[in-house]
Amino acid sequence: MRLGYAVTAVTLGLAVAGWVLMIRLMDGMDLGPATPLGPFAFFVAGWASMIAAMMLPGAVPAVVRRARAGAGTAALFVAAYLGVWTLVGVAVFALYRPHGPIAAGVLVIAAGAYELTPVKRHFRRRCGESGHSGLGYGLHCVGSSIGLMLVLVAVGIMSIGWMCVITALCLAQKLLPARASVDVPLALAVVALGLMLMTAPEVVPGFHPPTSPLDGGGHHHSHH
Repeated sequence: MRLGYAVTAVTLGLAVAGWVLMIRLMDGMDLGPATPLGPFAFFVAGWASMIAAMMLPGAVPAVVRRARAGAGTAALFVAAYLGVWTLVGVAVFALYRPHGPIAAGVLVIAAGAYELTPVKRHFRRRCGESGHSGLGYGLHCVGSSIGLMLVLVAVGIMSIGWMCVITALCLAQKLLPARASVDVPLALAVVALGLMLMTAPEVVPGFHPPTSPLDGGGHHHSHH
């Protein structure tokens, strides 16, 4: 019992450290969809702290279960889980381009549609189970949460406000059973958000459309 509390405290402690580091790294970097990612090492450090902040709270039950086999096993589990998400970050870095509201809207609509697919339901169910390895658990949870993370990448990859929203949704989906009465309206809300980005981006909270096509090159604005 005591081990469970200790593992929970350490895991949540890492998540809190992730939030602190991420907020410091990303201060003033949020230019919405026009956000440049910066150098690779900077981005990976920010992404890793973001993943720790957003994804570790929901992984606590799985980590506690693995800890019964020993603290080392639990540490390896967490490292592998974060490693899988870090590789997703490398893919994001390779594919990401600063973009406008239309591209953001298309990505968000695709993410909303993904929420309704059998693939999403399969991954969500498997992510809710206890994984035997951090790698397998990580892959299932990436499959479950990738649509919601795509929303974050689309609207503003360094937006702390949107990170909080996506964290809450990912956490709820990890810890609560899937229910169509909740999941279908959520998916439709994501699609509606995508349509709003394409038609009236200025009304989307926390969304900073670029003020000019060239804006977002070398200078950072602080939005507080």
